[in-house]
Amino acid sequence: MAAMGRYDASGVEAEFEPGSRRRVLRNRLGIRRARDMEIAESRALRSAQLTAIERFGPAHRFIARDLCEMHELWLGSIYDWAGRYRTVDIGKGGFQFAHAGRISVLMADLEGGALRRHTPCAAGSDGQVARALAETHAELMLIHPFRDGNGRLGRLLATLMALQAGLPVLDYRPMYDKGTVAYIAGIHAALNSDYRPMQALFTKVIAAARRRGRAGD
Repeated sequence: MAAMGRYDASGVEAEFEPGSRRRVLRNRLGIRRARDMEIAESRALRSAQLTAIERFGPAHRFIARDLCEMHELWLGSIYDWAGRYRTVDIGKGGFQFAHAGRISVLMADLEGGALRRHTPCAAGSDGQVARALAETHAELMLIHPFRDGNGRLGRLLATLMALQAGLPVLDYRPMYDKGTVAYIAGIHAALNSDYRPMQALFTKVIAAARRRGRAGD
């Protein structure tokens, strides 16, 4: 994706596309403009979501390898490192994500923990489903296993889990713009295993999806 100062990183995975003025990561398409990369990634994500919905059904229990597969499915035509755990340390806004050397161990913990507990995602009240989505999403975000695209991959996983629970495709607008501050706060709270702030956000996301669904009836 267009880097645009979102992550601080070092190493080969931090290389930028020549001529991009350090705004676009080195890519297979030779894209130099940030806006062009945003378009390419968005189109690829829409296609990947449709494929993932067909591939990972209501009874599927997600494992770490599935997340690598989805990342590769989405960004494999754009970046050489798609689908592989990052080998560089990254941070954002002074917050450091998990050390690269520990990602494999932490993803195994995620697989045996939140992914095992919450997938396949069982139907329940919106609050119960929001709790499952919040814990899984926040723990994945704290690891940030890939060089880029972690947030969107996490939202794709949450969408697939919501579909397992019988909910409509999620509407993430409550997490954008003014919701960004609450979203970041939710991730930070998860450091202490407090998933309530993120649960509150996912409750809004589910409500927005239901409203959109009713409007489309």
